[in-house]
Amino acid sequence: MNEQLLTRIKADIYRYYGKTGSKYFFKCFIQEIGFRVTLFYRLAAHYKKYNVIGLLSRVFYRYYFYFLGFQIPLTSKIGKGLIIKHFGSIVLNGGAIIGDNCYISHGITIGQTNRGKMKGVPKIGNKVWLGPNCVVVGNIQIGDNVLIAPNAYVNFDVPPNSIVIGNPAKIVYDENATDCYINNVV
Repeated sequence: MNEQLLTRIKADIYRYYGKTGSKYFFKCFIQEIGFRVTLFYRLAAHYKKYNVIGLLSRVFYRYYFYFLGFQIPLTSKIGKGLIIKHFGSIVLNGGAIIGDNCYISHGITIGQTNRGKMKGVPKIGNKVWLGPNCVVVGNIQIGDNVLIAPNAYVNFDVPPNSIVIGNPAKIVYDENATDCYINNVV
């Protein structure tokens, strides 16, 4: 197994429990549906050729994709230490870029805008907490250490160390925006 892939998987495990190792891998695999989604996404994206690992990874990945509502295309770029904590309806655009140590809640959409000055796909920084049912769209940059509150609609750039609240969304500067939300940073 590729060292970079192994490092990313270990970082994902660490984010859930603050420890790594085979015991925590199996604990994560059994208890955390979000970890299974992330694991099969990483394996399927890494093993693009159809060897045994690649084929099995794609089968499980497609199961989560079609039957459980996790739409995370293999072309998305996701950094290490991802947490998907709750089950249900996560939609990412294939061109989305997500940094390290991010937290994705249920019901979120990271999408593309097809027209206008914001045409494109979001780039999300490190240590970003995406609350339930938030929508992030367009060619925008979400800075590091940002908390996007539940139900926020974000179609503008967000500076680092910010909290995005409401719909329409407003930015509140907070140097400790993700403290108590983002744990076990790698």
